[in-house]
Amino acid sequence: MTAVLSRLALSHFRSHRRTVLDFDGRPVAMWGPNGAGKTNLAEAVSLLSPGRGLRRAAAEDLVRRPEALGWKIVATLAGHEVETWAEAGQARALRVDGKAATQTSLAALARVLWLVPSMDRLWIEGAEGRRRFLDRMTLSFFPGHAEAALDYERAMRERNRLLKDMVRDAHWYGALEAQMGAAGEAIVRNRAAAIARLAYAVANADTAFPAPDLSLTHPDRDLPQDAAALTAALAESRPRDLAAGRTLVGPHRADLDAVWAAKGVAARDCSTGEQKALLISLILANARALAAVEGEVPILILDEVSAHLDAQRRARLYDEIVALGAQAFLTGTGPELFEELGARAQYVEVAEEGGVSIATERPAP
Repeated sequence: MTAVLSRLALSHFRSHRRTVLDFDGRPVAMWGPNGAGKTNLAEAVSLLSPGRGLRRAAAEDLVRRPEALGWKIVATLAGHEVETWAEAGQARALRVDGKAATQTSLAALARVLWLVPSMDRLWIEGAEGRRRFLDRMTLSFFPGHAEAALDYERAMRERNRLLKDMVRDAHWYGALEAQMGAAGEAIVRNRAAAIARLAYAVANADTAFPAPDLSLTHPDRDLPQDAAALTAALAESRPRDLAAGRTLVGPHRADLDAVWAAKGVAARDCSTGEQKALLISLILANARALAAVEGEVPILILDEVSAHLDAQRRARLYDEIVALGAQAFLTGTGPELFEELGARAQYVEVAEEGGVSIATERPAP
């Protein structure tokens, strides 16, 4: 089954005052100069999945300036009408088929995966970004992963508050550590299962992109795998955590390591181009694994990905996307970056006129 976004309508969203586009399920190539509003369209698509989208923006940051009237996205997604919006100064709201809904319900309609330029430094910057990257992939397989992560974070915030206040009474910590242990076990289990699925998809793919070996590490010790062991590790770590004023053991400290399998080179030591190729490989593996295991082909968002590839590798990427049957939203600065797609895609030119983004469907280049 292929999830399809068939209509996207934006109102006062970022640089788009009013934009309506219809799609037929083919990949969508969007081009235009820098700052025209291509990524804003991609961001709108990303907000049709749980979370804060590809920029992790707060609701108030999505409003078009200077009007600041609030914003709205209306989409037809997998045959359902999805509306998400925020009035000025208000939190984001969501309706599916006219009924109020939670963001987690979006995962039941379609899975959305993305790769954006800000991820290019993923392998050489802090572990937080790599955990977020892994958790987005994990969430695509296990929608309940979001609830486990929220439960863990809530309990950890309370525990950290006790640590900062130098509370030493063990009774204050017991219930919180038990909650963290239960949620942490689910997080560890889901991440491990996601990595296993990705590894299988990588090993069984005919692809032009390098195969990564993935593993999870912890800066302090082997990460406990079950609720009881994690709860015990948290209790044992209290004296050290009190000195630090924060929790030093748990899945929130895990890191994702990747090695280019064929070369035996860690991702952090690869060239910029090789690091990008590894990221593309993982996104494609995630999509293939979802298609094989869940029977669902996800929507892909690949922002400015073509600019980093030569013509031959661009053609192979497009061939893989089409073979997968994915509806992919690709952005670039010019139509020449999508020539290898030919009639297999829809084309949208995005231009800026008087501070307003204008999106116009065009014939194949």
